[in-house]
Amino acid sequence: MSDSDIRWVLPLLLVAAAGAAIWYTLIDGELPFDEPDDAAPAATSPQRAPERLGPIHPLPPPDSTPGAGELVPLPPLSDSDAYFKLALADVFGAGVEALLVPDALIERFVTTIDSLPRRHVSEQIRPVGGLSGAFRADPAGDERADAEPLYALSEENYARYDGIVNTLIAADDEELVDVYRRFYPLFQEAYVSIGYPNGYFNDRAVEVIDHLLAAPRPEGPIYLKRSNVLYQFADPDLEALSAGEKLLVRIGSRNADKVKARLESLRERIALEGTE
Repeated sequence: MSDSDIRWVLPLLLVAAAGAAIWYTLIDGELPFDEPDDAAPAATSPQRAPERLGPIHPLPPPDSTPGAGELVPLPPLSDSDAYFKLALADVFGAGVEALLVPDALIERFVTTIDSLPRRHVSEQIRPVGGLSGAFRADPAGDERADAEPLYALSEENYARYDGIVNTLIAADDEELVDVYRRFYPLFQEAYVSIGYPNGYFNDRAVEVIDHLLAAPRPEGPIYLKRSNVLYQFADPDLEALSAGEKLLVRIGSRNADKVKARLESLRERIALEGTE
């Protein structure tokens, strides 16, 4: 919800770009939000229904441009970080490389995307590194019957996300999808490796996008409560949301609307119907 919240915006949008192939980073290094103690890393416990055999949304291979020759073969997954960073820099600009962790980038993206509908995304699997910035919650008075101190998310927090959201959503849809399709075999390989031998990553990407598009849009102040140095949403309905849904709350409704509009646009490009 602080600078690490910003870390999750890129994967969320690349959740869009990669059909949900990249997003989330919610825990603030200085003033973190509380996370459920029983949350298990996605890589070790998928915790959802078994996948069907065969893709629901088969993703076609990247197009070859006439006269441009054949595409350069993809590197092995274990040697893909530098190549993938260059591809992202072509779409988002060179500055995006400073946001990314140095290794296992595609694996982290895939595991993060798979985890977004759950309550917690492990810090160890996140694909984006820390950013500077101060989180702010303003005292809101003792408004509840139990007189527990409340805090309100400051409007200044939402404004902190404006620049990165606007930069990321300004990227060209077709270029984003081209990168996703180009590297899709590595996304698929990483998805199988985390425990889905019969799974199809693009199906999961579409599923995660749909989950995010259905996230609530709360109106009015967002109240927090604090346990030691950790914050939680005071509203139990908000606190019960998934990690991805909570991020959309934390970046503010204006930014969440922009992200959702982008997700809808990109969904149209990757949610192709297969045969039963």
